[in-house]
Amino acid sequence: MSGAGKTAALRGLAARGHATVDLDYDGYSTLVRAPDQPVGWAQLWDLAKVRALMDAHRAGPLFLAGTARNQPELYDRVDAVVLLTAPRDVLLARIEARTDNPYGKDAAGRAQIEHDIDVVEPVLRAGASHVVATDRPEAEVVAELERLVAPWGGGTAPA
Repeated sequence: MSGAGKTAALRGLAARGHATVDLDYDGYSTLVRAPDQPVGWAQLWDLAKVRALMDAHRAGPLFLAGTARNQPELYDRVDAVVLLTAPRDVLLARIEARTDNPYGKDAAGRAQIEHDIDVVEPVLRAGASHVVATDRPEAEVVAELERLVAPWGGGTAPA
């Protein structure tokens, strides 16, 4: 979900020493034609590449972030599926204010984001093992994510 705080959460987790990967970038995803979407495309993850990334990770939790149509195909490989969410007005304000990503600033992108809030977020929520509200300070969000992985050997990494 665009504007939900994935990038900020990954940045905060990485600063605390955790392994993080944004699957929306670095060759982990591709865009495919999708006439049913306002922008005309949808994102898919390269599942083989993501599985290889997961297989290669050996120490501590690996925090992955992103949204793709085929992400449920990896749910059996993870300990937790976390939906980061915020109220519509917060999501839209973040997208409008950001300077590092043009997505969502034109009419088609905004229509896609509105569609995703109404249609995609309920599906993501249904598949999530945890829902984390991100309309609060980044440090609180990061601390909650660390608490969620504590049962699997997560927790705060050494500074």
